[in-house]
Formats: sequence, structure tokens, C-alpha cells
Amino acid sequence: MFVLQDRVAGVLAGAAVGDALGGATEGWTPEQIEERHGGRVEGIVGPFLADWKTARPIAPYHKGDGHVTDDTLMTHALVEVYAKRRRHLDAYDVASDLVPLMIGERRWIPELEDDALILQRVFLAEKWIVAKLHYGHADPREAGVGNIVNCGATMYMAPVGLVHIGDHRAAYAEAIDIAGAHQSSYGREAAGVFAAAVAASAAPDATVADVRSAVLDVAHDGTAAAIRAVFDAVDDFSSAGGSDDPRELARVVRAAVAPFDTVGDQYRAPAMDARLPSRTKSIEELPVALGFVIARGGDLRAAVLDAVNYGRDSDSIATMAGAICGGLSGVAAVPREWLTGVTEASRLDLDGVIATMTDVVQDIARADAERAAQRAAALTDLLGAEAAA
Repeated sequence: MFVLQDRVAGVLAGAAVGDALGGATEGWTPEQIEERHGGRVEGIVGPFLADWKTARPIAPYHKGDGHVTDDTLMTHALVEVYAKRRRHLDAYDVASDLVPLMIGERRWIPELEDDALILQRVFLAEKWIVAKLHYGHADPREAGVGNIVNCGATMYMAPVGLVHIGDHRAAYAEAIDIAGAHQSSYGREAAGVFAAAVAASAAPDATVADVRSAVLDVAHDGTAAAIRAVFDAVDDFSSAGGSDDPRELARVVRAAVAPFDTVGDQYRAPAMDARLPSRTKSIEELPVALGFVIARGGDLRAAVLDAVNYGRDSDSIATMAGAICGGLSGVAAVPREWLTGVTEASRLDLDGVIATMTDVVQDIARADAERAAQRAAALTDLLGAEAAA
């Protein structure tokens, strides 16, 4: 496997296993997770509730048992849009291509154990883009305004980072454009920063420090403040010797991000002002994921398990941590037993998705290189003419 394919595979495999493992613990507290499973989760586990088919708030989704959630469904759908267009995307492509995939093509939905539409699995914030774009004919660049401000757009932006490997600023810009059809405020901002993190992580010889530098370079407002707060807390924790108990790291990270998180301590009972636009707030998931990546030095297994046992929106946190760590170290960093278990349980053709995305990255990179050469030549001519004058 050549380097580019390995990085693509690492990002997409890391995201999928993180999603599946985190789905089993989503919405619960660390204490509830340990009580249910007799200790920390260390791999693929079954549903939190035995009667998941009818029990609220789980029904009708079969979470756990290696089943991916909407994070992976939307990520792979975006890969399909890139494969169709073979170019950089924008908000209009969400309306013309992504939404039709969500409402027009049945596929295997692991949590529903049936062929269904992506629309029938996604959360209300993702159903919003169907209502606004397909039925409301909103301007795609502005359709995200008014939506619940959450991590819905961020969770599937890894492919944007992959088409800009090594160029975190370009990844940020494209993700911000795409996410305008889905999110606003700090929900949109996080989508851009996550894409930047993936772009930085998947570059040849990239380090955790490169990812850290990249996200701080592009982040704004509350998102930047939340990420800095988490990084500072992790640095202080590590400098003080850290702890052999991973629970301590989770508590440090949660305390650091809490002032920026609008949901509040009761994840299933959000505060009255939760998920509203703000220039001082941030989604919780991205800073937390980055904190675990930094604290664990990019170790995928450790960072993903931190995310899984963190609870709350654990599937999205683990998706992001898995994607970034997979970009840093390639697919070999993904535990084989997790990868096999998730792809089999979720009926994922992950090899096919990886091959498609690798081809897309190559095609777009070639076009980018050609445009860059033409632009460089034009600038050289322009500057030469100016000098001659």
C-alpha cells in the first residue's frame, strides 16, 4: 500500500471504528458506562440497553455490536459526491448531490438492521438540510442558518481534509463552504477546523505538533478558545506527571471544555440556551477529540478509547479522534480486531470506499498541480512585465 492510500485508509478506517465503538456508549456518563460494562470499555461491546428495540432513548437503533452510526453514513456519502464530481466541492454540491443521496438511495443502515434511507437514520440537524435544500430551495450557502448548532457537519468532513492533504488552510476553506449548507456559527467553524486537522495529520511525516499548529492557525472565536483551553489543560496535566488512571484525563478535558459547551452537564437534558449561535461558544466534540489526540501522542487505540469512555457524544468524538490518529499513522494503527469486527457487523465495503477516495484525491491533486503551475507561470509573466516596465 503506497503512502497516499495508507493515509486515506488510516483516516477512513480510524473514523469508522471510532464511530462504531463510540456509538455503544453515546449519551451516557463515564460512571454509567463503567457500571453497565463492569469497567471501562476496551473494544466492541453490545447495546447499552438489552431492550434497545423499544427502550427510550435508544429505540429503534441497534447501537453497539460494531455498528457504525450516521457519522460514517454521512462520511461515505460525501465520498460518493467527491467520486461523482471529481473536483473540489461547495455548498451547492450538498444541494445537488448529497441531499439526493440522503433521500433517494436505500442502503444498509446497521443500526436499523435494514435497507433504508440515510434520512431515516440521521438526527434532526441533518434532516434540516433536506427540508431547507430539497423542499425549501434555500440558497445552499446560507441554508445552515437557523439550524441546531451542533457537530452534525463536523462529523463527516474528513474527506475534505483528504483532498487537501498537507494544506490545512485550503481544507478549512472548503469545509467552511460546504458546511454553510448545513450549519452556522461554531458548528460551521468546527467543520472547517476538523478538516484542517485531517489535512495536517495525513501529510507525509506529519506529527501531533503539526496537527496542533494547524488547528490553532485556522480556528476562530469560541472554537479557538476552547481548543486552547483543552490544550493548556492537557499540557498542565502532563507536566504534572499525568495519571495512570485514564479517568483523570477525561475529567481534565471535560473541565476545560465545559465553559464553552452550551449543552451543559446533563447531556440528555440540554440547557435552555443550548446549541444557539454564539461567537464565544464551541461544540464540545472537536476540542475533546483533539485533547485526547494530543494527550496520547497520536496513539489511535488510546485516544479512541478515551473518547468512547468519555460518553456524551462519544461516537462523534471517537470518529474525529480516530480519523486524525489514522491520518498520522496510517491504517496499521487501527486495531485489526476492531476493523474486522466493525466492517463485518456493519457490512461496510471499507476497502471499496478507501480505493474510491484514493482515486479521487489523486485526480483532484493532479488538477490542483496543473492549476498551480499555470498560476505560477502567469504570476512570473506578470512580475516580469512589471520589472521590465
